[in-house]
Amino acid sequence: MADVTAIKTSAEQALSAAYSAARTTLPGKGAVASLREDAFKRFEERGLPHRRVEEWKYTDLRALMREMAPLAAPPDAAAKAKAKGAGKLVAGVDARRIVFVDGAFAPELSDLTPEPGLTVGSLADVLAKGTAPALGSAFSTDDVAVALNTALMGDGAVIEVAAHARIKRPIHLVFAGTGNSSAFVRSLVTVGEGAEVTLIEDHDSGEAQVNAALELIVGDHARVDYFKLTQAKGLHVASLLARIGADAHFNTFAYTAGSPLVRNQSFIRFDGERTHAGIRGVNLLRGQDHVDTTLLIVHAKGHCESREQFKTVLDDEAHGVFQGKIVVAQHAQKTDAKMLTRALLLSEDAEADNKPELEIFADDVVCGHGATAGALDPTLKFYLMSRGISDAEAEALLIQAFIGETVEEIAHEDLREALMNAAIAWLRARAA
Repeated sequence: MADVTAIKTSAEQALSAAYSAARTTLPGKGAVASLREDAFKRFEERGLPHRRVEEWKYTDLRALMREMAPLAAPPDAAAKAKAKGAGKLVAGVDARRIVFVDGAFAPELSDLTPEPGLTVGSLADVLAKGTAPALGSAFSTDDVAVALNTALMGDGAVIEVAAHARIKRPIHLVFAGTGNSSAFVRSLVTVGEGAEVTLIEDHDSGEAQVNAALELIVGDHARVDYFKLTQAKGLHVASLLARIGADAHFNTFAYTAGSPLVRNQSFIRFDGERTHAGIRGVNLLRGQDHVDTTLLIVHAKGHCESREQFKTVLDDEAHGVFQGKIVVAQHAQKTDAKMLTRALLLSEDAEADNKPELEIFADDVVCGHGATAGALDPTLKFYLMSRGISDAEAEALLIQAFIGETVEEIAHEDLREALMNAAIAWLRARAA
């Protein structure tokens, strides 16, 4: 039988060339270098994910990523000056800003004021010292996007919250992009037993191509509120890899708007009993925006509760994708998990693909999922207009109510207000 050799696309060839050129200068030796090599081999064997890979069926990265932008150079003074304006979406929130410019830590733009129980550093520094034993341990996956991030990761945040520490202000990780380049950022966050922290991962990356990954390890009895904000004009692929302990409270919220091509994927494992989690998000799409939200939630231990709720608003020729899978392990009895995704179509040309799944191996559980897609209710719109409200205002009020159900679940008042104001601004721009 003749050997079959897969033909590499221009982007795949460029990724291979970038790794070959950078492998000796990327931070980390020994175990870190081996981790990179193993990850790159997985990419070389499989290439970029495409529509024949079930998890990437609706986001054919091999077709969508036509070229790879060159790896970002260390930021100069002009790039750092430009990055000062990044992260305005939550500018009104009193938070500790930790800034990365073109994938590199910018300490001079960051708030590094000491706080008891909190350690903040640079992944590049940690890798260079060979002191990142938790790297790659949050969630095991063979996903190619994660493998590429592991192979080419340059810098990111390393945050450690000590046991029982209560971090007063949210930690705002600002990833600013200032040019047409590629950045592979990796962050590692560990939260000790009984600790509390609010984390905001904010990508204001302009035209840059970004492959981001955040590993999150949450100890028993801890509380973590995690927000992922995406405003990207270039290709953006982000992965959350999380392992949650027992008796913990874990909430996530993803907000995406004004971004033409985004894949937000979350791999979350509940590794202890009696944990409660809320996993939510809002996507606002127009033009030819393509936003893919993919979840893999693993209930590995029993007596845990999770709620997944995502709302997507689509206008023009936008394409929204939701793929959510809840896996309940054999011994995870008394699991209570519910998943809901809803898409609001404002145009006949918009498309929503919703694919919720349950994979249950235990017999004493309460699990369910639902998916809806539809247009604005004409009766409600007529009711508002009959009260003297204009057509555009009536639509905006109904859309605001649609996403408000999810936004109102945010416990942090200032963040809740900031994200609702951002959504209102998007609605105004749509109506203009």
